[in-house]
Amino acid sequence: MKKFKYLKISKTRKLRYMDNYYKKKLYIIFLPGFMSDIDGKKPQAFKKYAIKNKLGFLAIEYSGHGKSSGEFTKGNVTAWSNDAKNSIKRIVKKNKFILVGSSMGAWISLNQFKYFKKQILGFVGIGSAPEFLERLMWKKFTKKMKKEIKTKGIITIKHGRSSFKNKLNEYPITFQLIKDGRKNKIISKKIRSKIKVTMVHGGKDEVVPVSFSKKVLAVFPNGQRKLVVIKNGDHSLSNQIPLKRIIKELNNIVKYIV
Repeated sequence: MKKFKYLKISKTRKLRYMDNYYKKKLYIIFLPGFMSDIDGKKPQAFKKYAIKNKLGFLAIEYSGHGKSSGEFTKGNVTAWSNDAKNSIKRIVKKNKFILVGSSMGAWISLNQFKYFKKQILGFVGIGSAPEFLERLMWKKFTKKMKKEIKTKGIITIKHGRSSFKNKLNEYPITFQLIKDGRKNKIISKKIRSKIKVTMVHGGKDEVVPVSFSKKVLAVFPNGQRKLVVIKNGDHSLSNQIPLKRIIKELNNIVKYIV
C-alpha cells in the first residue's frame, strides 16, 4: 500500500507524502509527530480506511523528517506548520477535510485553523502535545542544560521511550526551536468552531500527560468535544487495539459529516 510521492516546495526542497486522490471528496489529513515519518502503522491504517470509504487522504513528512529534504536541526514549529499548509493548498486544494494529528502533529494541526478554518470539518488528536517544547522540555532543563543550549545553540536530550528495546529516545534540540515554539502558543487561545473534536490519549503515556489533550479540548469551547483514554495505551498508540479505537472515533466524525 505504501506509494510515496514528493512535493517540490522550492528548487532545493521537496517533501515526501502519500495520498489517495479524489477531486471532490472529504479528505483525511494525517500530520505526524516530532522526528516521525509516514512509514509507520498509523498513516498506513488511515490511508487504508480512506480508500475503503472512498475518501481522499494525505500524510506528509515535514522538512528534515523521514525522507523529506532539509536538516532537522534547522526546522521549527513555524516551518513545519508551513510545510503542512503548503501541502494542503497544493494537494487537497479546496476540499473539506478532517485533521488527524499525532503528538506534535496535533500542535501543527491547531495551527492550520488559521488558514483553513472553513475547510476543517473535524479534528482527532493522538497523544496531543501542543507547546511541548516549553512545557515538557525547557521547564525541565537544568540550569546547566539551559546554559549549554544558549551557548552552543543545540543540546541532545533523552525523552520518552522508543518501542525499540525500550530505550530512551534521543532528540537534538536547538535553541532556535525552543524560541520558535514560544511564538506558536495555542493553548491559551480559543478556536470558535462547532466541529467534532476528539482527543485520544494513552493512559500509560510516559511522554505527554493526558492533561495536554484536555488543554486542546479547552481550545474549542463551541466544539463537540470528546476525550478517550486508552487504558494501557502508550504515547504512540500504534498497536492494533488502540489503532482500532482511533479508527472508530475517526469514523464517527466521518459519518456525522457525510
